[in-house]
Amino acid sequence: MPAQVMEGVKPTRMHLLQVRKRKNLAVKGHKLLSEKRDALVSHFFEIISQRKEKREKMEQQLHRAFQAFIQAEMIMGEQQVRDVAGYGQKPCELEIDSTSIMGVRVPKIDLKTVPTGLPYTMIGTVGKLDEAVKYFREALKTIVSVAEIETSVEQLGKEIEKTKRRVNALEHIFLPKLEGTIIYIERQLEEREREDFFRRKRMKALMEEHA
Repeated sequence: MPAQVMEGVKPTRMHLLQVRKRKNLAVKGHKLLSEKRDALVSHFFEIISQRKEKREKMEQQLHRAFQAFIQAEMIMGEQQVRDVAGYGQKPCELEIDSTSIMGVRVPKIDLKTVPTGLPYTMIGTVGKLDEAVKYFREALKTIVSVAEIETSVEQLGKEIEKTKRRVNALEHIFLPKLEGTIIYIERQLEEREREDFFRRKRMKALMEEHA
């Protein structure tokens, strides 16, 4: 496959120096992007490991909470549980910030306030409902943590793909084209030097013959 050459290139020494400089910059850029990609992938898998652990914990907490809730419904009846659930509940407050991982902004979600105590009177309710409320509140903290991790995974995944495309473009398109252009200019200059050498040699021979 013939080497690719940049469009509009002039086979001069000035252009050769310019293309060599661009190639050096591209090599450095390729190295930095490759290091960034590798670091992002490392962070990505660390967070993936955390996600697995947090999701398992969340599923266990929710399973326990729903089990207690179902048992409360079996004792109290579905309608009575619904009535109790409709009592005044204080909303939870979230504080959303962000942090940077290799230049990628990922969220930091903090559950500022979690309701304490029971939102209903103990008259007409059972202990299983109290357990369900307690377990759901515990699960809420883990759910917020999982949401933070899931968003971070998504953001890092997008940045990794973007960085990989840039690395591949430099490695397979831009750098080969620069190298091909350098070779093209060097060959053109060598050809000109040979032509100039033979021209001077012939001129010298003609001048000697004339003398």
